[in-house]
Amino acid sequence: MEVLRVLFGAWILVSWVLSVLGEGVRGALPCDFPAIYNFGDSNSDTGGIFAAFYPAGPPSGETFFHQPAGRGSDGRLIIDFIAKGLGLPYLSAYLDSVGTSFRHGANFATGGSTIRRLNESFFVTGVSPFSLDIQIVQFGQFRARTSNLYNQAKKESQRRNLPRPEDFSKALYTFDIGQNDIAAGFRTMSNEQFKAVIPDIIDQFAAAVQHLYQEGARAFWIHNTGPIGCLAVTLNYYHRPLSGILDQHGCVIAQNNMAEKFNRELKKSIISLREQLPDATLTYVDVFAAKYKLIRNAKKEGFLDARNICCGYHEDGSHVWCGSKAKINGSEVYAGSCEDPSRYISWDGVHYTEAANYWVANHITDGSFSDPPLSITNACRKGRSL
Repeated sequence: MEVLRVLFGAWILVSWVLSVLGEGVRGALPCDFPAIYNFGDSNSDTGGIFAAFYPAGPPSGETFFHQPAGRGSDGRLIIDFIAKGLGLPYLSAYLDSVGTSFRHGANFATGGSTIRRLNESFFVTGVSPFSLDIQIVQFGQFRARTSNLYNQAKKESQRRNLPRPEDFSKALYTFDIGQNDIAAGFRTMSNEQFKAVIPDIIDQFAAAVQHLYQEGARAFWIHNTGPIGCLAVTLNYYHRPLSGILDQHGCVIAQNNMAEKFNRELKKSIISLREQLPDATLTYVDVFAAKYKLIRNAKKEGFLDARNICCGYHEDGSHVWCGSKAKINGSEVYAGSCEDPSRYISWDGVHYTEAANYWVANHITDGSFSDPPLSITNACRKGRSL
């Protein structure tokens, strides 16, 4: 039975890859990206924050890797499916020095990262010290040092884990960040105060893109922030129906409105960057719409209601995070995982399961949620905006 499940999963993945690549074959030839450089938070972190601090423990990684793999999920993330769809290996975290290969890119994302640097401690609020500006600095160091090592190497065997210097300008630069900026706004500011700082956050994001452009980056694939008001950990504080607070799908209206405000400003900035950076292609990807579509049609798509959490204990006002232990009413509780993660959208209340990540990746990489409406295999080409 296990063999059948593995074969079926492989068939699904091959079908997805062919469908995405087919989009490129029908139009222009695919871009053939040699590498991906990713910047973001836990939605795309493939091991950075756990390399920097504490390693992830079980049951994370149980579905695909069958062991903890530095991801906040039971398996693969959207960025993993993007890499696989482009025929590239899964990205190694820049901060992970053990058994890593950077020939086809690197991942600078870390869980808890923000665009705007916050004066907070990882150990108190979970905010990463590796904000976007730091990730960009790390990329600059990475490019300079690996290029020097590559050029100094006398044998190909010494170069095999290093990126080719000429590949930096041909690579795809991906972003998935902003959710933690919004969460910090809810935690520390009024709505009006946070609205006032959104322009500064967006300006800092634009500065990061401009810096990468000066470093030679040309193809950018930029995710907006998802429907934070639909996160299962938040919904467990509310009980439907709550008129004026929750929408018809059980999501917190005010929080999603703030995410949409952020996304509108992000899209305006990307449109402006297209004029400022004439040799760049900047694809804006509406991940909010894709994730909300999944949540809206959860049962139709074979999932349970979005408020269901696979891993963790969240009952009667008590919360034990995925993989942790705690005493509840005098008894020790281990917050393990559900029997079948593939039926859940939410893995741990904040992050998505592999099944949900696959669904979202499958729906955004063909260009259905992109501006301009090009598939990821053609993200190096300019197209007409939506």
